[in-house]
This record gives sequence, structure tokens and C-alpha cells, in this order.
Amino acid sequence: MARGDVLLVSLPPSDRREQSGRRPAVAVQTDQAGEPMLIVAPVTSNLAALRFSFTVRVEPSPENGLTLPSIIMVFQMRAIDKVRIIRRIGRVRTRTWNASTRKSGEC
Repeated sequence: MARGDVLLVSLPPSDRREQSGRRPAVAVQTDQAGEPMLIVAPVTSNLAALRFSFTVRVEPSPENGLTLPSIIMVFQMRAIDKVRIIRRIGRVRTRTWNASTRKSGEC
């Protein structure tokens, strides 16, 4: 896995404010061999999430594997165990990735 990969993941249950369940997420770091964890930013198709700071809108494309307009929730970045990764579904465009990493640097 590499930075910018769109992954289908299974996030653990959490309170009402954190994303959970099976959903796309964007890899924020490149996979390090031997490391059990990976930092990801969850993705939602709820466009109302744009009201939050540190979000990036992504349109669906064959390249990213998303099927609906979606929001990368940079403000909800977290480390997950790699066993939670179901599969890679695509990759965000460089322009989108650059926008999300600028947002993460502002956190």
C-alpha cells in the first residue's frame, strides 16, 4: 500500500462522532514492511461532512474506485491494524492527494 491508495477497511465500533464499520479510507502513509499499523483518513458519502474543517471532496472515478461523491475526513485520521484492510479499491489523483495532505498539515 502507498500514500493515496483508497482502501476498503473495517473500522472498529466507536462513539457516534467517529466513523466506524466497513467503508473506504485513504492511506495517509506508505506501508512500512513489518509495521502492524497504517494511518488512514476515513471517507464518507455524506456530503454534509463538508461543513467540518479538514475535509476534501472527491468525485467518483474508475481510478479511485469510489461509486458516489465522497468526502475524505482528514480530521479523523487514525492508525488502524492492517488486518482491518479488506482490499485496495483505487487511488486518489495527485491533485486530490495534495489537497488532503495540505489539510493534514494544518491539523
